[in-house]
Amino acid sequence: MNIRDIVARALAEDLGAGDVTTQALFPEAAPAVGTIVAEERDGLVVAGLAVAVEVFTQVDSSLTCSANVKDGDRVPNGTTVLTVTGDGRSILKGERAALNFLQRLSGIATLTAKFCEAVSGTRARILDTRKTTPGLRALEKWAVTLGGGYNHRHSLGDGVLIKDNHLSLAGGDVARACRLVIERAKRAPHGLKIEVEARTLEDVRAALEGGADIILLDNMDVPLIRKSVALIKGRALIEVSGGVSLATVRKIATAGPDYISVGALTHSAPAANFSMDIVPR
Repeated sequence: MNIRDIVARALAEDLGAGDVTTQALFPEAAPAVGTIVAEERDGLVVAGLAVAVEVFTQVDSSLTCSANVKDGDRVPNGTTVLTVTGDGRSILKGERAALNFLQRLSGIATLTAKFCEAVSGTRARILDTRKTTPGLRALEKWAVTLGGGYNHRHSLGDGVLIKDNHLSLAGGDVARACRLVIERAKRAPHGLKIEVEARTLEDVRAALEGGADIILLDNMDVPLIRKSVALIKGRALIEVSGGVSLATVRKIATAGPDYISVGALTHSAPAANFSMDIVPR
């Protein structure tokens, strides 16, 4: 994960030709202190402090950043998470980008923590997906881990996952598709687990017949998940995906899967609330 490059792109996007407002108001240095405060009444998992510090460092290496908490910490409403001291002009230039990263990443971490808490006591682990913001996948998946979740594939090269469109192109035969992948893996070993999507009990049987390592139960209701778990009987790992929400995830987890993947962690996490106050020093 190259935070420097990601931050550089964000600053180039935000600063454009320069902060004309700040330049007009402050032709000379304006010593200041800026404080970033968490404003979430339901509790918040902080994620992105390291990125925010990188923002201010790239804007002006003379700025002093003091983090009062760590990435992954749970903090109450009103907690000061970061203090920035130095030229107020530089703090103003980095303010928006720093807050954007904190809001986005902390929102993901906080939502992930809620899903993890909802399945506490079961065997299920919460996974993310590839439904991430283009260019920010590494940061967003990092935020998921800070919230207690686990990363699924980072890229298409990280695992074999035979999904509905693969099966459509391959003629729809689940067992044949699995065997084909396994045979090719023998000729060109890659050491990756082979996962296949199943939507019916017939698909589950075919996936077992084909030798799948992981079976993805896609958009199944809880009774069908239970039947699938009973049919698989430990012969493959089980992942559940589709229709997962905070309202449903506990029932899904008690049906016995090993993993529950939740696209909402990264594509629908609400932004966490932070504010920044800058005062003269």
